[in-house]
Amino acid sequence: MRTLYFLFCIIFSASLFAQKNIHHRWNTQLKKYVSNDGIVNYKEWGKNIDQLKAYINTLESNSPNENTSKEYKLAYWINAYNALTIDLIIKNYPLKSIKEIKFPWKTKCFNDGKNNYSLGDIEHKILRKMNEPRIHFAINCASKSCPKLLNEAYIEKNLNNQLNAATKEFLIDSTKNIIKENKSELSKIFLWFGKDFGSKKMIKEFISEYSGFKLKKFKIDYLPYNWDLNE
Repeated sequence: MRTLYFLFCIIFSASLFAQKNIHHRWNTQLKKYVSNDGIVNYKEWGKNIDQLKAYINTLESNSPNENTSKEYKLAYWINAYNALTIDLIIKNYPLKSIKEIKFPWKTKCFNDGKNNYSLGDIEHKILRKMNEPRIHFAINCASKSCPKLLNEAYIEKNLNNQLNAATKEFLIDSTKNIIKENKSELSKIFLWFGKDFGSKKMIKEFISEYSGFKLKKFKIDYLPYNWDLNE
């Protein structure tokens, strides 16, 4: 019995260690190949693709379970989405836009031992169903009009601060949104995923909260979306 208990403790401790350190390799790569402005050096990253593959394999072997927190799951799937997007671009590099790739969001690219997922599955069937609209400013589609790719891994203990910062930075970036008291030009993210933010009044309140602008009226238009590669 003691032997079995000892083995259980070792396995449990190893599992906890893996969870705590699961995103370390990803964090290292982001700091190396992504600038503070979210510009990605795909060419250089492609020379070290084995490290990216190793991280994705680690994710596939350590998927969240029913006992992990919502924050842990959000961080896991945000990082997975971003890593898989980088992997997709590198596989097809050089290119000018992710839209040059055939079915980039529909092709199955991730297996957690239970299911096969595409990027679209991760975004629409997992992340969006977690009722956290700030995810739209954390996941990156490798394009200039997307929210920038953060050059650090999202982690459970700091997730709320990271999502707040990503949301604020995106909203006050005048290349992504032009927010004024009487009329605003917003990213098409608010058009495509408007229901994730709630009613028109709730969207207005969301933008006011995270941008720091007091909106008197909420007349909106949408800016063109630039799908050029974020390099």
